[in-house]
Amino acid sequence: MHPIFKLIAQRVALGIMLLFAASVLIFGGTMMLPGDVAQQILGQSATPENLANLRESMGLNDPPVARYFQWLGGFLQGDLGTALTNGRDIAESLGSRLGNTLFLAFWAAVISVPLAIFLGLLAVRYKDRWPDKLISAVTLTTISIPEFMIGYVLIYWISIKAGWFSSVAIINDSMSLGAKLNAIAIPVMVLTLVVLAHMMRMTRAAILNVMQSAYIETAELKGMGMLKIIAKHAFPNAIAPIVNVVMLNLAYLVVGVVVVEVVFAYPGMGQYLVDHVAKRDVPVVQACGLIFAAVYIGLNLIADIVAILANPRLRHPK
Repeated sequence: MHPIFKLIAQRVALGIMLLFAASVLIFGGTMMLPGDVAQQILGQSATPENLANLRESMGLNDPPVARYFQWLGGFLQGDLGTALTNGRDIAESLGSRLGNTLFLAFWAAVISVPLAIFLGLLAVRYKDRWPDKLISAVTLTTISIPEFMIGYVLIYWISIKAGWFSSVAIINDSMSLGAKLNAIAIPVMVLTLVVLAHMMRMTRAAILNVMQSAYIETAELKGMGMLKIIAKHAFPNAIAPIVNVVMLNLAYLVVGVVVVEVVFAYPGMGQYLVDHVAKRDVPVVQACGLIFAAVYIGLNLIADIVAILANPRLRHPK
């Protein structure tokens, strides 16, 4: 077997193992939460007989191992269970919510990824000069401020003072694309500012590392311009670490939007998760947690595969 296929197979197997471990941690963590789910549903006035009947119908009296494999088997078959608070199918409820979260993450990525790469290349072009220092200062400032604080500041200045965009990001299927983009404008700004610094600084660091190579010096001695050297030689050879950090931040855009969705009352998975955590709806928490884990591990797996394929020493081991 070619070494590159062996490495990819190892990464895929490792990803599956990590997802299995994450499912164990999610299920075990929710089971160790204090309180009684049945008591939470029926209230403090419930009789012991009613509590016992509800625990039996929910399978809470079964051994934890049996309940885990029953839950995991259902998840693999697309059955995420039923919400305890309203009796609705979780997969059906999560369908539109997941679509909304991916919609928000997609537009944040469309803006942040090209902008981060452009700013990284610009910082390299003007290394240790005022553009480089200004870009680094601004991005480090935004990454040091919590998302909710950035969100509230932008709501005050952009929504309340300027009146440009709505402070509440409510969208639905009947809205046009333009109306949806107008509604999510401020959340997209927040997410862009949060993830921009990571990607920009990694792009800058990766290209500067490549710029110290001998073939870059040879290109300079041939009289090639700096912009051409960066575009033709440095950037293609720095693509692996850049792809890694981009995928990590894309994973954050999908998984880490919980705070942003709560701040802007956005109808996504993060808001859905927070609502049901407060209600101790364990099946919903488990389903959301496992979906978030699968997205995060999947995007990291894609980053590993792209890095392997982009490495010429692995493609041509001889």
